[in-house]
Amino acid sequence: MTDTSNLDTLERDVLSQIEAAGNEAGLDEIRVSALGKKGSVSLMMRELGKMSPEERQVMGPALNGLKTRLNDAITARKDTLENAALDAALASETVDISLPVRPQPQGSLHPITQVMEELAVIFADMGFAVAEGPDVEDDFHNFTALNFPEGHPARDTQDTFFMQPDADGNRKVLRTHTSPVQIRTMLEQEPPIRIIAPGRVYRCDWDQTHTPMFHQVEGLVIDKGTHMGHLKGVLLDFIAAFFETDKVEAQFRPHHFPFTEPSAEMDVKYERVGQAVKVGQGDKWMEILGCGMVHPNVIRNCGLDPDEYQGFAFGMGVDRLAMLKYGAPDLRDFFNSDKRWLAHYGFSPLLQANLATGLS
Repeated sequence: MTDTSNLDTLERDVLSQIEAAGNEAGLDEIRVSALGKKGSVSLMMRELGKMSPEERQVMGPALNGLKTRLNDAITARKDTLENAALDAALASETVDISLPVRPQPQGSLHPITQVMEELAVIFADMGFAVAEGPDVEDDFHNFTALNFPEGHPARDTQDTFFMQPDADGNRKVLRTHTSPVQIRTMLEQEPPIRIIAPGRVYRCDWDQTHTPMFHQVEGLVIDKGTHMGHLKGVLLDFIAAFFETDKVEAQFRPHHFPFTEPSAEMDVKYERVGQAVKVGQGDKWMEILGCGMVHPNVIRNCGLDPDEYQGFAFGMGVDRLAMLKYGAPDLRDFFNSDKRWLAHYGFSPLLQANLATGLS
């Protein structure tokens, strides 16, 4: 019988080294010295081929058993060392769970929403309330009450989305402007009236600066003694606040709208810097909005006496204002639902627009 006492001695020596290993690097060195290609146990196993069958019958199982026990001991010691390292890390790297978590981005405000908020803040500071109305309108509120005559181009299907006729043959429309909100307000409220009407509007159009659905904001003031000077003052203050500038040069060009008389287009001086427009500097003129004194027929259609009450109105495209202020080159991108675009042009919902710290 082959003497296995040398194996017992080797096993005791290696096990004591494993138990004394203080880190994983030292433990791995012990593994290599015993079980590596040139390790002590591996060298003994190579000698099996030189032994007689009787010797192999004894030494083979003994060496395999030794190899298994050493592997198990190394694995157990490795687990012990890893747990000890983790405990030490937890003890030295404590976390104060009472601290608030870091804020994670949860989305952003669309530029249209941001501009709507800015408009509401600016005009609220001037005493305007926000009024709303339905997107689907009837002929009276969208056209007739606003002094649109029969045969006006706005009543054509090339410009307006008409609904299917009802049982009486009347065809409602997707509102072409937010002016019907002005009509509804004058019919429901007694003067003085001071409102803005932001919302979606619809027209048959689609290109780089037009979409079938877009956004407008209109303003209306009805009171006794209202005149064009009041209109000019409101609009100059609005442009200065919205574009955040103290210098506004404006001109009012005569124009024609069915619902105002006299009517005007307001231009402001600007300079283009990259994709953004800088109002208050430069020497170019840009049309910014339409306005005028409310037509006597409109006041009369709403049950008020035009000899007693006067008013002014104005309207502008919210999408275009967003493009001008924030440098978005293509209106169609506003409606493409591209998260990358929104991440670039979007606004934090936690930073609300206000006149004290700045709109944007």
